[in-house]
Amino acid sequence: MSPLESPSLPSRGDRRVATDPMARNLVNGRVRLSEADPKWPYLFRQEESRVRSALGDRVLSLDHVGSTSVPGLAAKPCVDLLMVVADSADEPAYLPDLEKAGYSLVIAEPDWFEHRVLKGPSVNLNLHVFSEGCEEADRMRLFRDYLTADAGARERYTAVKRDLSERTWKRIQDYADAKSDIVLELLAEAEAWRALSRKD
Repeated sequence: MSPLESPSLPSRGDRRVATDPMARNLVNGRVRLSEADPKWPYLFRQEESRVRSALGDRVLSLDHVGSTSVPGLAAKPCVDLLMVVADSADEPAYLPDLEKAGYSLVIAEPDWFEHRVLKGPSVNLNLHVFSEGCEEADRMRLFRDYLTADAGARERYTAVKRDLSERTWKRIQDYADAKSDIVLELLAEAEAWRALSRKD
């Protein structure tokens, strides 16, 4: 499984607190893609405010990631938030206050970067939690930045997503796995793009 697939579509089978938390992203076995929606950044800012109000300076960083964070990119209408805390494995340090704010833990993956996923009270979202210094958090931001900067990369990624959205899937993770090749290809390009940017 490639990086980025699980953060946006987690289902590796570790501790699950909710039943089928990704079900809203499959409709009759198909992935529902929406055209880029100007409300997605607004929804991110709304949730960012809610999370920061709940946790204060325990939030080391909070970013809008995933396809809804890339202007002009078709996406599942599910906003991905990437939160970095000191130690994502230390759930008592942040989870109770997030639960008071209406969030619920749906997936805990101790064997994969101590990744946690929460759902929100009203918006269809994935709140991904990683520890400070986690390389997967860096990859998620890099993928977003590269797709934002490169129209050709966006078009190629969109074409694959549209093709896959026409197929029927038993699980959302099957759709994610089918994107692995294009994700890995784009990540390699993104690493080269970042290296060139740093030289300039």
